[in-house]
Amino acid sequence: MPHDTPLISTIVGGLVLAFVFGAFAHRLRMPPLVGYLIAGVLVGPHTPGYVADQSLAPELAEIGVILLMFGVGLHFSLKDLLSVRGIAVPGAIAQIGFATLLGWGLGALMGWPTGGSLVFGLALSVASTVVLLKALQERRLVETERGRIAVGWLIVEDLAMVLALVLIPAAASIGGEGHAPVEPFSAGLNRLFGLDLGIGGMLAMTLVKVGLFAALMLVFGRKLIPWMMHRIAHTGSRELFRLGVLAIALGVAFGAAKLFGVSLALGAFFAGMVLAESELSHRAAQESLPLRDAFAVLFFVSVGMLFDPNILIDRPLPILATVFIIVIGKSIAAFLIVLAFRKPPGTALTISASLGQIGEFSFILAALGVELGLLPEEGRDLILAGAIISIILNPLLFFLCDRMRPLFESAKRDETATEAAAAPDDTAKAEPIAPPDDDEVHPTALTGHAILIGYGRVGRIVGQNLKSSGTPFLVIEDSDKRIGDLKVQGIEAFMGNAVARETLDLANLPAARSLAIAIPNAFEACRIAEQARSVNPSILIVARAHSDAEVDELKQYGADTVIMGEREIALGMVDRLAQVHHESVPYEDRREPDTIIPTGAAPPERE
Repeated sequence: MPHDTPLISTIVGGLVLAFVFGAFAHRLRMPPLVGYLIAGVLVGPHTPGYVADQSLAPELAEIGVILLMFGVGLHFSLKDLLSVRGIAVPGAIAQIGFATLLGWGLGALMGWPTGGSLVFGLALSVASTVVLLKALQERRLVETERGRIAVGWLIVEDLAMVLALVLIPAAASIGGEGHAPVEPFSAGLNRLFGLDLGIGGMLAMTLVKVGLFAALMLVFGRKLIPWMMHRIAHTGSRELFRLGVLAIALGVAFGAAKLFGVSLALGAFFAGMVLAESELSHRAAQESLPLRDAFAVLFFVSVGMLFDPNILIDRPLPILATVFIIVIGKSIAAFLIVLAFRKPPGTALTISASLGQIGEFSFILAALGVELGLLPEEGRDLILAGAIISIILNPLLFFLCDRMRPLFESAKRDETATEAAAAPDDTAKAEPIAPPDDDEVHPTALTGHAILIGYGRVGRIVGQNLKSSGTPFLVIEDSDKRIGDLKVQGIEAFMGNAVARETLDLANLPAARSLAIAIPNAFEACRIAEQARSVNPSILIVARAHSDAEVDELKQYGADTVIMGEREIALGMVDRLAQVHHESVPYEDRREPDTIIPTGAAPPERE
């Protein structure tokens, strides 16, 4: 067996170093993305030591791009976008235009061609989905008005960048800049019939092909793909379901590129968006998440490999200008745009801090620009340096905005109060003082209540029974769709992962009587049980498990009662068989009594 295995060494080297530096970045309370990029720099050709294969890394990164865009499509919510469309759509377009103009100006000052400068400006205009969502979740802002506006703003940016990925190659092929491939259909018409479609015609042809692909996906794909996934799900094979999700993501992306000439990223985005309409979308996201995360890490590592650290020494002023555009220019533009829509200063500060960084779409645009010969490699290095520095500075930007928020709000209230006092009485009545911007998530006021972690198949049954019995309870759930359903039902719910102490603190643990951990992940359940027991030693903790080992581990970390699903199913079957064959009392489990629900003289009704 040959020992020269560049594919294996590239994957192993990238993942191991990404894990080490990602964990180190997390320890420093920075996004792991920073660690992944640094790992790529260390295995790149510009630093001493091990160098990963330069031809294989971009191909692995392409798979990462496909799966990243597939994930974006899976989480694309047209409903969320429409709820804030009045500010998110015009605001995002105006902010993209302003940031692109600043980037184009910087590129022009450095002598770059117009096409390269525009690509550079576009790359600086779009924020990172990963960094933004993580920042909002840590501050429990996803379900607030500010969070919804920020997410909707980001969706508009993503859609604009998806359109840019389509138009940039077409524009490059006709603009005389770079070495992009000529659009094949237009070239065929010119060769056979001497028809020159011109710039407008070629762009229109590209848009027609994209439109045909989009129509095919929306008319046939939205029926065929969910039908296929439901058929696969009915087989009961988790392996086949996971394979089907990956086959759809990669197959649609590859087919879109080969048959319609659109980018792999756009094809994957449409595949995810179509699948998102299925009831199985949440399960598809979960099943594809491990591989998606792994290849996304390789994508960021491959991006880091392209970065030349020497630019930090050779070109400090362009780097400072790039960081200024990302962190200051974009943030000020977003702040003023939100205020122009008469939103409170707190909302404007949150939006501006959220957008003061760049990430994955910027890397995709930079790679495309270099590949087409539009953007010089120096531009790609500036984008990478700007991304790393802006992501590191983003928590500081949020901190500063949190500190500035009370000052803006107090000034706003004073101004409003002064205007109201100076105005006649009838005017003051006609224009009441606006309430303060207070959409923060506050801890619950419940006491003596039950806390339910997770609202999936198990959690929903537990929650319905708690509600019907009149037991006060609340739910902690990390799915925004389920949170929306709970709020419609009038059930108090908090968005987030209960492993995070900040999220668990919202549930008023010291005053709670019981905690039901209905999530299937035993590792997270143990962490939750351990934290809950340390805060409230007398609380009743009930959890679920899938094996005897998980039962023992959960009890070790503080769970009082652990329900093992397979054991309960078996006991239910034995109970029913015993009643028919022996007319006997229900079968008693021989394990410790606190690992199952106690049985009475007669078995409970089972579905």
